[in-house]
Amino acid sequence: MTNPTPPPGLPRTAGELRASGHAPRSVKAELRANLLTALRSGRALWPGIVGFDRTVLPQLERALIAGHDVVLLGERGQGKTRLLRSLTELLDEWTPVIDGSELGEHPLRPITPASRRRAAELGDELPVAWRHRGERYAEKLATPDTSVGDLVGDVDPVKVAEGRSLGDPETIHFGLVPRAHRGIVTVNELPDLAERIQVALLNVMEERDIQIRGYHLRLPLDVLLVATANPEDYTNRGRIITPLKDRFGAEIRTHYPLDVDDEVALVRQEADLPAEVGDHLLEVLARFVGHLRESTAVDQRSGVSARFAIAAAETVSAAALHRAAVTGEHPAVARPVDLAAVPAVLRGKIEFEAGEEGREDELLGYLLRRSVADTARGLFAGLDLQSLAQAVADGHPVATGERVSGHDVLTALPELPVLHQVAERLEVRAGDPPGRIASAVELALEALFLAKRLGKDAEDDRSVYS
Repeated sequence: MTNPTPPPGLPRTAGELRASGHAPRSVKAELRANLLTALRSGRALWPGIVGFDRTVLPQLERALIAGHDVVLLGERGQGKTRLLRSLTELLDEWTPVIDGSELGEHPLRPITPASRRRAAELGDELPVAWRHRGERYAEKLATPDTSVGDLVGDVDPVKVAEGRSLGDPETIHFGLVPRAHRGIVTVNELPDLAERIQVALLNVMEERDIQIRGYHLRLPLDVLLVATANPEDYTNRGRIITPLKDRFGAEIRTHYPLDVDDEVALVRQEADLPAEVGDHLLEVLARFVGHLRESTAVDQRSGVSARFAIAAAETVSAAALHRAAVTGEHPAVARPVDLAAVPAVLRGKIEFEAGEEGREDELLGYLLRRSVADTARGLFAGLDLQSLAQAVADGHPVATGERVSGHDVLTALPELPVLHQVAERLEVRAGDPPGRIASAVELALEALFLAKRLGKDAEDDRSVYS
């Protein structure tokens, strides 16, 4: 993707910029002003962020208005990084920088010795470039091998070899945080940073300057520092040291989608589905993920990521496409039979509690059946399916599977009024492709089968599945 081109007519020298009435402001003041403007206008601020409207987003907006550095605390797959990346939309679209400046300094507020010297020499002729807001965001995944030099900076041996003295501030190679001057810095999985590396961030967050190997160098950095962390990290992989936690103005707890509709919307938004997957199947998967997040057999400290539901939907879609290729059916439409592909493929994405070894498939199978039953119960509430059950019992058995087309499912059943009612509940019409109609009918058949099957499971396995 190419960088956007600045619009014509923008000031090109410090003198033109000053004459235009432009006034420098900090990145936090910029975010605050743009956020308040957006709130007053009712503009949608967080595209693609699902399920946080009444919880996380109001807290984050208040933190930004207060000018606080922020840490988002939550289990994996809750959209923390995506939310922080969207902060760039609150920056000015274009901002002036000293052309050629290593740290993107403001032409009217240079901070490095080199830029101050240029500003003094060139005065109003100091050249100005314009930086897009997409270039004002820096992100670092914290890993155990991250060094102080990566984040803050270190002595550049090449510059020393060129003849500069070791104490010259211009021998410093700046790290990620100084290079994000006048922008946003995200540190993902902050507790994974070694404690001695976290110490290096203390001055950045409180005094807004940097210290490198004893250099007497004060750089009044202008950054918003945001971070993500998993609650598990505080006790297992590492921790955020107390002085650093104290410097974050806001710690905001994120969460998984709180209701089925939000989970379905998230999956529909994020999943790549080459075959048609109806909302009723996405609801099954959303309920399945919800049951996993509530199960005592699953390690909830690790969490069940939203990526699980997304991958599950993609697996169901792939199963439908596979069947369509084998049977020659067109178009490819997912049916409840395709849900059986999910546990075997995705069980490795879940951490189970100790003592559950050997029972993982049993647990996943039970929770998936329960999710199908819960979905069918909600969709077919008040609908009498007994005539469908009687038809199957009276000589119209229905075979299904990965080699059975939707047309074959439908032709196995007689004409029944209840089938039209089932289709209407799922907003399927008579002229729709056979696979789409068969998907609705299969869900009704699954509901009849599972009404008996789950009753037995609940009786036999009450102590196992909770």
